[in-house]
Amino acid sequence: MFFILQVVITAVALWVSTALPGIDIGPGPVSVGAKIGTLLLVGLVFGLVNAVIKPVVKLVGCVFYLLTLGLIGLVVNGLLFMLTGWFADKLDLPFQVTGFWPAFFGAIIVAFVSWVLNAVLQAREALDD
Repeated sequence: MFFILQVVITAVALWVSTALPGIDIGPGPVSVGAKIGTLLLVGLVFGLVNAVIKPVVKLVGCVFYLLTLGLIGLVVNGLLFMLTGWFADKLDLPFQVTGFWPAFFGAIIVAFVSWVLNAVLQAREALDD
C-alpha cells in the first residue's frame, strides 16, 4: 500500500511540474483519464529510476557531492528527470521533457511537492494515532 501511495504522490508532483514550459503530457489534447494513466506510469518509471540509478550515481560521484556540498545533487536530479522523460518516450508514454533546464526545475518542483505531500500524509497519520 505504501508503494502505491508513493507512486500516486509522485504522479501528483509530476502533474504540478507540467505547469513549467518544456514539460508536457502528450503532443496535443489528451483526455483526463489518459493524463492520469500517463502520470501514474511516469511516476512509476521515475520511482524506479531513482531507486536503481540514483544510488549508483551517488556512490560513483560521492567526491563531487562532498566538493560541492551536495549542490551537484540538483544537477543529478535534473539529469534523472531527463532520463525519466527519455524512458517515457521509449515506452511510448506521452510525457516529454525538452531540455536540461526544464528537467532541472521540474525535478526541484517534484521533490518539493512530494516532500509537502509526504509531510501532510505523515501529519495526518500522527493525528489518527
